[in-house]
Amino acid sequence: MLDANIKQQLTAYMDKLQQPIELVAAYDDSPKSQELKELLEELEPMSEKISLRTEESADVRRPSFAINRVGTDIGVRFAGIPMGHEFTSLVLALLQVGGHPSKESQDLIEQIKDLDGEYEFETYFSLSCQNCPDVVQALNLMSVLNPKIKNTSIDGALFQDEVEKREVMAVPSVYLNGESWGQGRMTLEEIVAKLDSKSDEKEAEKINQKDAFEVLVIGGGPAGSAASIYAARKGIATGIAAERFGGQVSDTMGIENLISVPYTEGPKLVAAMEQHVNEYDVDIMNMQRAEKLIPAAQPGGLHEVRLANGASLKSRTVILSTGARWRQLGVPGEDEYRNKGVAYCPHCDGPLFKGKRVAVIGGGNSGVEAAIDLAGIVGHVTLVEFGAEMRADEVLQKKLRSLPNVDIITSGQTTEITGENGKVNGLSYTDRNSGEAHHVELEGVFVQIGLVPNTEWLKGDIELSQHGEIIVNDRNETSIPGVFAAGDATTVPYKQIVISMGEGSKAALSAFDFLIRNSAE
Repeated sequence: MLDANIKQQLTAYMDKLQQPIELVAAYDDSPKSQELKELLEELEPMSEKISLRTEESADVRRPSFAINRVGTDIGVRFAGIPMGHEFTSLVLALLQVGGHPSKESQDLIEQIKDLDGEYEFETYFSLSCQNCPDVVQALNLMSVLNPKIKNTSIDGALFQDEVEKREVMAVPSVYLNGESWGQGRMTLEEIVAKLDSKSDEKEAEKINQKDAFEVLVIGGGPAGSAASIYAARKGIATGIAAERFGGQVSDTMGIENLISVPYTEGPKLVAAMEQHVNEYDVDIMNMQRAEKLIPAAQPGGLHEVRLANGASLKSRTVILSTGARWRQLGVPGEDEYRNKGVAYCPHCDGPLFKGKRVAVIGGGNSGVEAAIDLAGIVGHVTLVEFGAEMRADEVLQKKLRSLPNVDIITSGQTTEITGENGKVNGLSYTDRNSGEAHHVELEGVFVQIGLVPNTEWLKGDIELSQHGEIIVNDRNETSIPGVFAAGDATTVPYKQIVISMGEGSKAALSAFDFLIRNSAE
């Protein structure tokens, strides 16, 4: 299954194993079992510390395999074949079960070790989901660090009966002790915080003890990352508080227009951004949601940003780079059937609708790209565009029209997402030309209608546009002296990664200039 180059690289990685591990395989008569057998038989000879045996117990999913540390109760299990986006999860599981140390902070590692109770996780993923590895790898690491925690990662496309029985319609989906526990991308810190009831209190106490910054960046996407790097390079005290480091980029699949990088994917770019930020003296405060901005009483004074956990941060300048989130339709049924047929990430959740009928709402680039991708997986795609014409690039429209299992509806106003027994069963729309109402029977709806700036918390404190964007000038200055803004949350047109990076850099340079011209009081 693995080519010669991958085998060579893996063999080098396996030299890092410190303790013996055992691969315990559970096969059946399916072709996928044969593929799994081939994979495991290729892994075994890569290190003398790896052994392979067959699982005899009938009470396990098949095909699946466990990676166990010999002589201990430490291990993880994969139900399916962790290739695609999950191949890195496989490599990390082998290394970590084999004793290779994690690079996570010692504080977080100790917090995981101190978790009390029995935790049996089941994580459903798809091989095309770019968000799933974060969750799989986090729970696997927790299983290695704390024997009371167990995780089985399950390929939803391979265990369709199980997925349908549990009505899993979005990945990653996490079950804890048999009950639905979480959906969507979650970082290790977020998972631990959800399990540790005192984590917010502990974190707030630590944050309140921090000295004032010279530049405080709110938001950890491309704009925030660039701003923090440019500020830190000036040698000034820089902090970055982000609700989710990487922001919307974490949910992006293919990126082909980042200059000098012909192709990358969102999670890879986020990892590279975080690594770059960590090369400088930047205080990164992840999982911190800003709730209130209190401007300085006078230029050069300290601005205050209050966080959701009750803590406060102070800084002489602030750069707002809170980004944007998927825009919702705002029609009946959307909230009710979220993750039960209503989805926003075609790459993540598309495989769960294999052979089924779905709709894509939106005829811009993201909508048309989603429809093209889904057409190769699902049975049929109906694209509904509000305007008289699709707005996507012509090359994408041409590709979409060439697909035999796609219907295109223009001048269609979505009025309701319908469902039955807790799942989506259709979409209602009105023809804006004739006024005639229509209903399409389907099992999934993918919403792709643009973004909404994350600025609700700033209303009344800073000047916003009619669309909720932070109004900035050509120096990224806002209506408050010493407060700057950059990225998708601002009035700067064209919401693109490369533009956000440039704007974040410019905002940091403007903040530095402000600091030079306004002495601290």
